[in-house]
Amino acid sequence: MRVLGVDPGLTRCGVGVVEGVAGRPLTMLGVGVVRTPADADTAERLVAVEAGLEAWLDEHRPEVVAVERVFSQHNVRTVMGTAQASAVAMLCAARRGIPVVLHTPSEVKAAVTGSGRADKAQVGAMVTRLLRLAEPPRPADAADALALAICHIWRAPAVSRLQQALAQHASAAKGRTR
Repeated sequence: MRVLGVDPGLTRCGVGVVEGVAGRPLTMLGVGVVRTPADADTAERLVAVEAGLEAWLDEHRPEVVAVERVFSQHNVRTVMGTAQASAVAMLCAARRGIPVVLHTPSEVKAAVTGSGRADKAQVGAMVTRLLRLAEPPRPADAADALALAICHIWRAPAVSRLQQALAQHASAAKGRTR
């Protein structure tokens, strides 16, 4: 499975591509950051994020796009920019028919480090170790994007089994009510 992880942001939108399957060593295919100038108009920044993400999608052809789920912060302005960049990532993937999955920051941290309260340094260290890199990806947004991709690869089999079980249950329940 090839996953593009996206750590959304207007100034720095982390992107990382990981390939592999749960239970086997994973391979990083690319990592970086789509940057926009902080003094540019929001609409222009969103267009720049879209162009950057489209280039990553063209180059790496992921099967899934994993985006960090926006969570409530005290700074509404930061939340808005993150949510807008997140929507752009989802739109770019959906336009191409690529499935989009959302993972919370604590879910990603728990998957990669074993603790949902891990700090950025711990996430970067584990991403480095899991992908057998010489050094942690910089900035932290890039490491976070790789962590999102890793999280999804590891969780996808369980999520798929759960969805199948729920579908079977719904189908059986529907058959009983007829």
